[in-house]
Amino acid sequence: MSYSVIVQARSGSTRLPGKILKKINDKTLLEYGIERIQKAKKIKEVIIATTVNEKDDVIAQIAKKNGIKYFRGSEADVLARYYYAAKKYAVENVIRITSDCPLIDPDIIDLSIDNYERNECDILTNVPNDGQKLTYPRGMDVEIFSFEWLEEAFYKAKENYEREHVTPYLYTNVKDVYYDKAPKDYSQYRLTLDTKEDLDVITQVIQTLYNPDKTFHLQDIIHFLDLNPDVRNINSNVKQKEI
Repeated sequence: MSYSVIVQARSGSTRLPGKILKKINDKTLLEYGIERIQKAKKIKEVIIATTVNEKDDVIAQIAKKNGIKYFRGSEADVLARYYYAAKKYAVENVIRITSDCPLIDPDIIDLSIDNYERNECDILTNVPNDGQKLTYPRGMDVEIFSFEWLEEAFYKAKENYEREHVTPYLYTNVKDVYYDKAPKDYSQYRLTLDTKEDLDVITQVIQTLYNPDKTFHLQDIIHFLDLNPDVRNINSNVKQKEI
């Protein structure tokens, strides 16, 4: 089986406009995320799914500059954007990662693929949304599902929230959901990009740990935050937006 990572990315954001285009050391956070995803050993490719809006021309330009495949589609109907991106590039299995995850650990992507195959599930997620316990930090978010399930969702999902968030239809209709859990509960760490506080934490992590010749991993981030509780606490009170 082959796996393609589709990264949904747009420059608009209500809480922190232009967040993925913020630069640290002359590189955008979108580029940091792509670079980290590409270090996963078990993926075929990375595809950026952005919008047709003029303000997202810059995202298409970043994709071109970095030799990354991309697709431009609806801003509001993200499910359709994913479907047409996957169809254009003949994707077999989709790994959904958002551009809000510039610190994504490539090892977690590879481990997720292993667990997806081992458990023969319809969808794998490490971000449970049905009351089960979150164990990975937000910002390490991975979902995996087949193109066939994506196609069914595209044709049958009717509610706005189902089309804006891509996978809600799947969780309601698939037979087998596998919840991937971290070896320990790391849910108290927040590594996603949504607010100015999140940006401050991510900036500190990258400025301290980034090395173009060596990949840092989740354990390295946690070690840094544990040694620097003042950094860890910057976004500790930020609440994740609800679907």
